Amino acid sequence: MQDTLERIERAAENVALVLAPGGRTVHLLDYAAGNVRSLVNAIEKLGWEVEWVKSPEDVQKAEKLILPGVGHFGHCLTQFANAGYAEPVRQHINSGKPFMGICVGIQALFAGSDESPSVPGLGVVNDRLRRFRNDEKSVPHIGWNSANTSHITSSGDAAEGQSIYGLRPDSKYYYVHSYAAPYTPGKLEADGWRVATAQYGSEEFVGAIARDNVLATQFHPEKSGAAGLRVLKAFLDGNRSEILPQTINPSASKEGLTRRIIACLDVRANDQGDLVVTKGDQYDVREKEGNAVRNLGKPVSKAQEYYEQGADEVTFLNITSFRDTPLKDMPMLEVLRQTAATTFVPLTIGGGIRDTVDPQTGRTAPALEVATLYFKSGADKVSIGSDAVTAAEQYYADGRKLSGRTAIETISEAYGAQAVVVSVDPKRVYVSGPNATSHHTVQTSYTGPQGENHCWYACTIKGGRETRDLDVVQLVQAVEAMGAGEILLNCIDKDGTNSGFDLELIRSVKAAVKIPVIASSGAGNADHFAEVFEQTNVDAALGAGMFHRGEWTVKQVKEELQKKGLSVRRFEDE
Repeated sequence: MQDTLERIERAAENVALVLAPGGRTVHLLDYAAGNVRSLVNAIEKLGWEVEWVKSPEDVQKAEKLILPGVGHFGHCLTQFANAGYAEPVRQHINSGKPFMGICVGIQALFAGSDESPSVPGLGVVNDRLRRFRNDEKSVPHIGWNSANTSHITSSGDAAEGQSIYGLRPDSKYYYVHSYAAPYTPGKLEADGWRVATAQYGSEEFVGAIARDNVLATQFHPEKSGAAGLRVLKAFLDGNRSEILPQTINPSASKEGLTRRIIACLDVRANDQGDLVVTKGDQYDVREKEGNAVRNLGKPVSKAQEYYEQGADEVTFLNITSFRDTPLKDMPMLEVLRQTAATTFVPLTIGGGIRDTVDPQTGRTAPALEVATLYFKSGADKVSIGSDAVTAAEQYYADGRKLSGRTAIETISEAYGAQAVVVSVDPKRVYVSGPNATSHHTVQTSYTGPQGENHCWYACTIKGGRETRDLDVVQLVQAVEAMGAGEILLNCIDKDGTNSGFDLELIRSVKAAVKIPVIASSGAGNADHFAEVFEQTNVDAALGAGMFHRGEWTVKQVKEELQKKGLSVRRFEDE
């Protein structure tokens, strides 16, 4: 495992050996955990060469410096300071050389954060970060939101009708964070900052800032499609401002999060050993005739296809035999690497993210090590399934005490809650009434075989093949306590039916947790997406078979949602 990690790290470090046009170079300071592979891919796509800052002494060699990062403010800034980077980075900024901060990279510029009150930031920005209130919305804030500069009037080289570093009021950018700088009109501007804002519920916060040689974004430009690449290109090329196209109408764009549409690809090896995208009928992925694995296309090309249609995220669920030995899963790692090179939206990988034994050495590799391998190959999030159920069972057996050793806890601590998705596979168990079970029940409009009008949702493991005495509410509340940042809510009863999402299940889970929830299983047409967004407060919805079979495209679904007045991210041409 360590050899594999070192090979990947050496490959990343040696990427600068490939000469970009004109020898243009940008330095990256990778001091924090996270997927920086996608940022490298985006920079290379724009024709620039990447060199890594490996020591504080390297900072002074940088002409253009980018500080990326995801995760916990205190962990990242402490690591950053202990490595001796704080003062060299301040000197770089003060020298007037171009500097860009991304996600934790923007947060590092502030004086501090409520996430770690005792840990100081760089103090370049005289303000602090605060946690989003979760009384009215999900936290973390995950999805596509604005970076709106339309409030700016004439100020220096940025004026009304001009963009800051390619930012446009009608574009959406990908955010994933729990802490942000609240926006107070005029406060940062008094110090010379130009500010782009976003709205989350009733809270307006700083989405991006720029001053002189500095650009910093709370969103991830490398994961924001063509809109993000435009911002990254403007920074690299030194285009601080430009006239907005006349076709842009800022007043026509809706503030706040869009409705996320996620394309999901179940990936497994067929009988010939080739990785294919497949789809199960109630989790059975073999054809009824001939018993061959259902082949709906190649994973990398399918992911690219959905990206070009406007998918907001792409999820790979690894259902191959490789997931039993994830340390040796070279085919799936290569799928991630190839996809991340051309698909500039968030990528999630699920399957095999757990403690595992290296078959060559017999050494037990923790789940964090496995997740790191996937992150270094291009994943932005990892999805944990069956192991989350067993961890939740132990959590309740221990009197709701956290062990600190589960995959969810260790990965969340290192990479941040937003990097951990828990995939839930519940199924209905009908009962005569709430008093007939100790589990959380819902009153259902779909009666059971004996006329029952109540049910509870039993969690399953092993792809739905084994049912546990744990209900879905118990599970999601346990994994939220462990540090999961998002729930992927499947439904065995709905899977493969094309009959729509289980709205009763979704409402029950959304009421039980504060973290975002993705609706999955049952989508067969655009109306099903409209229905789940209009009748529940779910944060995103996922489709699979309807997209794989070509019955609907992501673009067509979004067009139908727009007709119904639902806000979705439009696809922007490169």
